[in-house]
Amino acid sequence: MTGQETKDRIVEATLSVLKANGYAGASARAIAAEGGFNQALIFYHFGAVRNVLLAALDRTSADRMTAYREAAAEAVDIPALVAVAGTIYREDLGSGHITVLAELIAGASADPGLGPEIVERITPWIEFAREQFERVTDGSPLGQLVPADDAAYAIVAQLLGLEMLTHLDGSTERAERLFQLAASFAGVLALGTDMLGGAR
Repeated sequence: MTGQETKDRIVEATLSVLKANGYAGASARAIAAEGGFNQALIFYHFGAVRNVLLAALDRTSADRMTAYREAAAEAVDIPALVAVAGTIYREDLGSGHITVLAELIAGASADPGLGPEIVERITPWIEFAREQFERVTDGSPLGQLVPADDAAYAIVAQLLGLEMLTHLDGSTERAERLFQLAASFAGVLALGTDMLGGAR
């Protein structure tokens, strides 16, 4: 087994432990037991448990970003982008991505060094949201009225907050109602934007 294969195996075991046992249960011993390897390999390849936890977040974030880009590519307007947000929300919960992120955010209270690392890893999501917002509002009155950077930050903050609350609550019912409301509002907003554009 190559060094990269060993690292991949360690990261996969870490993801499994985080999803099942949370941050508090993600010790080197638990990760090694999950993956069936000596825990010394964790320190050899990653130096510290914190580093392998962040590597696990990097892995799931990269996988989800690929899915985000594929889903968003089909969106041509704000209503379609809202529909994409709903799809992302459901897939993030189903994949366990939000569990991993929520557990590491919780872990930041015990390990303050995790906080800046997590923020750094959320930044690409904000950039992605900005790109998509600019794309679907290009040339429209909405795009001229709402700064893309602010819209992107709000989108990510709201989606992340919704996913975190659902993770804690264990029910998707209220979130689904919010997505239905957002879809209705987006339709009205799109209609109003088209009317403003036609009146110019």
